[in-house]
Amino acid sequence: MKGFINHIPSKFVFGSGSFGKIANEKLPGKKALIVISKGKSTRANGYLEHLENQLKAIGIEFALFDKIEPNPLKPTVMEGAKAARENACDFVIALGGGSVMDASKAISIMATNEGDLWDYILFGTGKKKPFKNAALPLVAISTTAGTGSELDAGGVITNPETNEKTAVFHESLFPVLSIVDPELTLSVPPKFTAYQGFDALFHSIEGYVASGANPISDMYASIAIENVANYLPRAVKDGKDLEAREHVSFGNSLSGMMMSTGHCTSEHSLEHAMSAYHQELPHGAGLIMISEAYFTFMIEKSACPERFIKMAKLMGMKNANEPMDFIRALKKLQKECGVENLKMSDYGITPEEFEKFAKNAKDAMGFLFECDRIPLSISDCVSIYQKSYK
Repeated sequence: MKGFINHIPSKFVFGSGSFGKIANEKLPGKKALIVISKGKSTRANGYLEHLENQLKAIGIEFALFDKIEPNPLKPTVMEGAKAARENACDFVIALGGGSVMDASKAISIMATNEGDLWDYILFGTGKKKPFKNAALPLVAISTTAGTGSELDAGGVITNPETNEKTAVFHESLFPVLSIVDPELTLSVPPKFTAYQGFDALFHSIEGYVASGANPISDMYASIAIENVANYLPRAVKDGKDLEAREHVSFGNSLSGMMMSTGHCTSEHSLEHAMSAYHQELPHGAGLIMISEAYFTFMIEKSACPERFIKMAKLMGMKNANEPMDFIRALKKLQKECGVENLKMSDYGITPEEFEKFAKNAKDAMGFLFECDRIPLSISDCVSIYQKSYK
């Protein structure tokens, strides 16, 4: 049996209604920087006001930073870190989806360390310096079900100066408290429910076929795949289906645990390169676009065939008996969620960019290629993009 490390120090509070019970939790400071997206939904749905009222009731002061983009940018992170220092905040509350949580992690650690975020990035043009100080404590309150960032110690940030979209890691970036209330996802529109759900699904699919898969990551990944794949179509069809939302949210958080005990693969590197150059491309949508070609490549190279069969069964194909049944189950799920016809061209992506994307993926997020069972060359990556192009 392969060995593993299971270190997830976050307190995880899950369940419908849990957002309204913040007063029951011990918060890690006296003044919070609340971080939300620059969109309208957090305010329009009343989530920000509800959080502020709860903090006031227990005597917690706060400042607000409301500028986070869908694919968070380094300059925004640096601005948020400055806001945390100027407002003398001693912890951070991320209220939002994966982008807000990723940005909040980077904000929390740059609030306590000098210089620029890219001084500490380990990949691409990052200067690879070690962080001298731990991050401000982070509380993560998830309003979507997509990234599992509420239960891991990393965040993905884009540097617009270099078109690098890559990860920042530090053990102190595990949230001290993660609140996952599926009721907060009821307001997510169908399209983004699908994009986010597939992101959560691919985290665990990749983890299940990664070279570093182990008994504990397999446990998280398999249960996550089963929950997301079997309930996401219902959540997309009827956003008020709370039972479906609960299962998708649960699967998403388990995918975060998988990432804390196992690894994703280069599928994520390939997509991050796409959205590094095309900021408006939702990460989940990009993953959907390349997924069929990516996993078909792995199957054709005979990467862990028994695991692809097992995943097809977890996704509802009980009689699966060959690896390509996984691709059939994946295509069926995409069709049920209405995302089978996503086009790169709709986001301005052209085939002339594919080699640039491949080289960027290998440079900025090359560490995930090391988790593949089958090595991918630049030409292999370009071929996957070409086969995915519409």
